[in-house]
Amino acid sequence: MQTGSFGRCALALALGFGITTTASLNAATIPTEFNEALSLTGDATNGARLYRNCVACHGAEGWGDGSGAYPQIAGQLPGVIIKQLADIRAGNRDNPIMRAFSSQRSLGDAQSIADVAAYISQLPMSNRNGRALGADLSMGKEIYQRECADCHGEQGEGDVKEHVPAIHGQHYNYLVRQFHWIRNGRRRNADPEMVRQIERFTAHDISAVMAYTASLQPPADKLAEPGWTNPDFPNHWRDWRPTPNAR
Repeated sequence: MQTGSFGRCALALALGFGITTTASLNAATIPTEFNEALSLTGDATNGARLYRNCVACHGAEGWGDGSGAYPQIAGQLPGVIIKQLADIRAGNRDNPIMRAFSSQRSLGDAQSIADVAAYISQLPMSNRNGRALGADLSMGKEIYQRECADCHGEQGEGDVKEHVPAIHGQHYNYLVRQFHWIRNGRRRNADPEMVRQIERFTAHDISAVMAYTASLQPPADKLAEPGWTNPDFPNHWRDWRPTPNAR
């Protein structure tokens, strides 16, 4: 089976960590705020305070949920987090809820972006992310290694220098949903060439490569200890979240 190339790192966009091109593009704001925040040293202590605005959706641990409604953001590369917050704030990524929570009024200045990114990036990850049951992991591995590994790394670790997101430990349903949004045009941040290329993917191709991606696990030093909960938010209600596929 011939599968179209992902082109310019489709999985970066499938994760929701891409560059949006919208009518509200502010070309001056994006590089300025992104580069400013990237040049600053993040204060994770202040980032914990700012993260209070994030826990309702992303969870106290930053693990999202297996339904695919919210991604696991714990342990994400700080440059990736900074880039997305800067994009959303400037209207270069279409996410109305996130835009409200990431606005200058809610979040603060470039230093605040650096601070919350520093906090999120150091949170330990869960290895109980949502998976696909009965998927063709062998085929998914073949597609991933051929099309995705050059950008995202063999183990989905991302690229710090190029701000390519880490995708290990991500929820399967979230990956699939974002992929389809790219292909049907709902995600306007997709590179047009890449959109044309992924039109060739069959449903089986998509399911297989996303299932394999979701099966990639973070290294042991990035994982939370069994039973760990975030001590910065001891009273947060955690029981509402869907339980990912048990392993």
